[in-house]
Amino acid sequence: MDLVVALITGLAAGLHCSTWGMYKDSPHEGFSWPKYFRSAIIGLIYGPIVYNIVGFDLSTSAGIVLLFGSVYLSERVTLEIWKTFLRSEDQSKYFIPMQLSVFGKPIESQRTRYIAAVIYVGGIILVGYAVWQLYQSYLNGTININPYIILLFLSVGGWISAFGGAWKDAPLEGFETFKFFRSPSVSYTYAFLAANLTDNFVIITLCSIGFTIASIETYKTFFFPNRPRGKFAGKPILFPEMLKKRHYFIPVYVAIWLYVIVNTVIAFMNPHQGLVNPF
Repeated sequence: MDLVVALITGLAAGLHCSTWGMYKDSPHEGFSWPKYFRSAIIGLIYGPIVYNIVGFDLSTSAGIVLLFGSVYLSERVTLEIWKTFLRSEDQSKYFIPMQLSVFGKPIESQRTRYIAAVIYVGGIILVGYAVWQLYQSYLNGTININPYIILLFLSVGGWISAFGGAWKDAPLEGFETFKFFRSPSVSYTYAFLAANLTDNFVIITLCSIGFTIASIETYKTFFFPNRPRGKFAGKPILFPEMLKKRHYFIPVYVAIWLYVIVNTVIAFMNPHQGLVNPF
């Protein structure tokens, strides 16, 4: 039964990403089912993988919430590495290049991008290792740091997102102070909430940025539906029919949020029940 819940939760996380991505991009790029289900399939794959590695107790709502946030980030990192470093695509259709760029100019050399990908993934591994070591020190009682200070370290994903976004967007859009600090502040808030469901630092870190992405993308997509994504700023709408057709997917998006919110409410009634075999 846990495997079924892992598959459902992973699929929900992937469909969530698929839906807001389609909603923002389809008026400019059009719609195709394979592209829509891309994130859903990745989430479906990551669901049982993350479940088996970490050992979430999916008989509890806390376990479901923590798995959703962890899979969400796993899917986002996977696709961003693919789009930024590995995929070769005509960037002229974008205002802000999706491919690795320097001062707004895409790097065409595949070799350079592959090397950058190795460095990027290596950086992620080092950050994960540092968080893991911090967690081990916490378990061994060798550190005595204020919990709120610890949460600053565990919300590191928000800072990575902020600096990465500034690197990509600022050369063309300009630097926005609010936008820069938005991800770190939201990530810290989610780190605090996740810390009430588990004391595993790695899971707190994954969920803090996973739910940050889910929330900020929801805000940007559905609170400002007529504002084009930064990457399509100033670009024409080539598929105007999608401005209407994309609304058909909103019930799926709402249902996923309800799945997460209901489980979150139940989880906070029974905290610290999300993991059975933490790493």
